[in-house]
Amino acid sequence: MYQNHETGKAGETAAVMFLEERGYRILERNWRHHHLELDIIAFKGMILHIFEVKTRHSIQFGWPEESIGKNKMRFLKNAAEAYQFQNKQWKYLQFNVVSITMESDSIKEIFLLEDVYF
Repeated sequence: MYQNHETGKAGETAAVMFLEERGYRILERNWRHHHLELDIIAFKGMILHIFEVKTRHSIQFGWPEESIGKNKMRFLKNAAEAYQFQNKQWKYLQFNVVSITMESDSIKEIFLLEDVYF
């Protein structure tokens, strides 16, 4: 379990750098509200972006982004709703996924899926 936590942490750090290079301004990392959590909250222009980061060392069991199912998306929607309720200035919202594949301890591939809706 510890290795999964470290892999996820490394993936989120890489995702932040990747997003900042593309003009996103990071507002929050690992934002929590009760049992809800959002990996990265950022904005670009007038749109609030919610990023779910999925990192894997192998694609043996599928691509990282394939692990997001209906329950996870519902969880993300509830968390985003709570964030918007607390931050009413954000009217427009977009869900995105940053999919990261690692090889050893280095990033092999970063793939951004924008405006996802499951």
